[in-house]
Amino acid sequence: MKRLAMLAALGVAALATSASAELKAGAKAPDFTAPAYLAGQPFTYKLADALKKGPVVVYFFPAAHTKGCNIEAHLFSEAIDQFKAEHATVIGVTAGNTDQLADFSKETEHCGGKFPVASDPGAKIAKEYDAVLTAKPDWSSRTSYVIAKNGQVADVYSAMDPSEHVSKTLAAVKALKK
Repeated sequence: MKRLAMLAALGVAALATSASAELKAGAKAPDFTAPAYLAGQPFTYKLADALKKGPVVVYFFPAAHTKGCNIEAHLFSEAIDQFKAEHATVIGVTAGNTDQLADFSKETEHCGGKFPVASDPGAKIAKEYDAVLTAKPDWSSRTSYVIAKNGQVADVYSAMDPSEHVSKTLAAVKALKK
């Protein structure tokens, strides 16, 4: 019985872990263009265009309308003015529940229309960023990148717990000014 419980715990841990081979600081961030939504309105997001305005936080999340992702989106929406004060923009990217992104982008309990979320069917962008969920490779892991204006990865934070992504990426954005 103990062995069965241990195997079950290992299985749950495996499902929760993400790929640990994410891009490292100093690497060139892969450019991407993706269908996205801001406050429920569709548009085409281009990383290259966003970088012209300043640093970009690209945060990958597994799926819209799931517990951890709801929390993370809400935390980013609450902190968006702090990112803007640093001349940084935020984009959420997901391969999961992409048919729900229009609503997710505008709902006040999630993004609140304060930043866009992009659709990544098949986790193609996530694969370029080595941010794939190990247990479900067609979904992205919970990995956040701070990309400097020059297109280089300045910082990366990967953890399935959504609670630190905003504070870690905001600190990294602020560190760019030093």
